[in-house]
Amino acid sequence: MSEQQLAETEDLKHILAVLTPKDAEEILALKDELKDNWNKKQIFRTETEMRISVLNDAKHPTPASKYWQSVREQSAHFDAMMGLSFDLRRNTVDKLRLEKKLAEAEDELDAMEAQIDLDQNLYNRACMEQVAHDRVREIQTWSKLKGELDDGTFDSQNVNTHQTLSLHKTLQNRVNTLNASASPSEVMNALGPLQTVERLKTEDNTLLTFTDAKKVHLLGQKNK
Repeated sequence: MSEQQLAETEDLKHILAVLTPKDAEEILALKDELKDNWNKKQIFRTETEMRISVLNDAKHPTPASKYWQSVREQSAHFDAMMGLSFDLRRNTVDKLRLEKKLAEAEDELDAMEAQIDLDQNLYNRACMEQVAHDRVREIQTWSKLKGELDDGTFDSQNVNTHQTLSLHKTLQNRVNTLNASASPSEVMNALGPLQTVERLKTEDNTLLTFTDAKKVHLLGQKNK
């Protein structure tokens, strides 16, 4: 492989420099495909996966439960993006330090080491920027889904309001999946919460306090 070929493929030069000539030729032949792969590779979930895998009807059986899961997902990605912004700022400081170290290198080996660290710093930044870009896409898509779900039929300000109804349906779905092979712990984890919500749930889908539930129970025992 000629020096001119290497100069024409700046984004691959660090890989090509450590491969055998034959392997370097193979990678160089795939340069355009690798670039396309970098640009289109999936990082986080697609909109289809959000709708079907995350907001599935078994785990989130009501529009309210889907909406509030979307709130959680959007918030998680925003928090992660904020954390990534700090990493990118530190990456910039590290880059400046490495550039200074390279400029002040006292011998060839120090310079080589600083250059390697700088090249890795730049690659890490490219990866972080790609992740940040896809987090923005997820945040935007969750916003879109929230808009579709928020139809005015439920409380979109207080997450607790919908949970009695939504969790009841979710727990019923979980119990419906139990079969003869279910372990005792699986049965307990499914039936325990369902029995509790059915004991505490009122006709208007709110929950009795434990004190009121006890009073209702004692009244029922007395009327038997």
